[in-house]
Amino acid sequence: MLIRPETPADHAAVDHLVARAFGHRGRVVADLVTALRRDDPEFHALVADDDGDLIGHVMFTRSILDAPDQLVPVQVLSPLSVIPERQRQGVGTALIRHGAADMDKRDVPLVFLEGDPAYYARQGFVAGDGLGFRKPSLRIPDPGFQVMPLAAHRPELTGTLVYLHTFWDLDCVGLRDD
Repeated sequence: MLIRPETPADHAAVDHLVARAFGHRGRVVADLVTALRRDDPEFHALVADDDGDLIGHVMFTRSILDAPDQLVPVQVLSPLSVIPERQRQGVGTALIRHGAADMDKRDVPLVFLEGDPAYYARQGFVAGDGLGFRKPSLRIPDPGFQVMPLAAHRPELTGTLVYLHTFWDLDCVGLRDD
């Protein structure tokens, strides 16, 4: 398996992969990926390539931390997608580790996400509120609001995460009853 940057030639395969990975919400999440590419020209996305077949994808997009004394550029990891038959085989972990290393090289201080703390804690994420961060929506369960501090992080940094408008436009923030 090769972890590499997403290219425009991958977009159709990524769309299919993301839709499969998210089941009944797959189309919405695939549309989110397309919209994030449009709305954040500096997005960073990686794919897991297994002999020419894309089996995983992760996307990092810009957001802002509304800190007490300044607005701080941060990143949001969303979504992380692995095709169903390759889940629980380390594909997601490899994508997260490569992506976090890339963010570290770019001097990004923090990577935020909404997700399962049992899974993401193993990847280096911690509860956001435990480090003084506030979630952007009350619909995000407290345990699901997580952050990975990187080398450029300063411990005194606190504030509220402000998502890129795209997450709001597509109603992809927090939990909704389906």
